[in-house]
Amino acid sequence: MSSATETRTRLDRAAPWISTVLRLVLGGVLLVAGGLKVIDPQTSVQAVRAYQLLPDGLARIVGWGLPFAEIALGLLLIVGLFTRVAAIAAGVLMVVFIVAVTSAAARGLSIDCGCFGGGGQVAPGQTAYAAEILRDVGLLLSAVWLAWRPESRYAIDHDDGIDDGEIEEDEQ
Repeated sequence: MSSATETRTRLDRAAPWISTVLRLVLGGVLLVAGGLKVIDPQTSVQAVRAYQLLPDGLARIVGWGLPFAEIALGLLLIVGLFTRVAAIAAGVLMVVFIVAVTSAAARGLSIDCGCFGGGGQVAPGQTAYAAEILRDVGLLLSAVWLAWRPESRYAIDHDDGIDDGEIEEDEQ
C-alpha cells in the first residue's frame, strides 16, 4: 500500500469523527449564540445597529431574525439534518460576521460584537476584535470542512455506510 493511499485511508476513517465533533461544536456555538440573543431581541437590534452598516429598518429585521436563524442552523447541525446545507449557511454567516467585525475595527468603532448577546458601544480599548475574528475564522473553517465532508456519526440525514469505523474500499 502506498503512503498516499495509506494517508487517504486514515483520513477516510477519521473524517466521520472529525465531522461529528465539528458539527456539534459549530451547532452548539450557533445554538448558544442565538439562544442568548433571542431572550432579549431589543439588545440584539442594538448590537446590529452599532455596526452602522444597515439602515435602521433593516437593522431591526436582522436583529430580530438573526437569533432565530442561528438557533435553526444550530439545531440542524446538532441533529445532523441537512448538514451540508446548514454548514454552507453557517459559513456564509461566519463570513458576514468576519466582514462586519473587520469593518467596525477598520472604521475605529468601539463596539461589543453582540455575538453572544449584549452588544453595542463599549469604552475605547474594550474591544476584542482580533479574538472575535479568530474565533469566527475557526468556525468558518469548521463549516467549510462540513460542507466538504458532511458525513458524520449520529447524524439523522446520512445513511452513509459508516459502521463502527469500517470504510468500504474504493472501487478502482
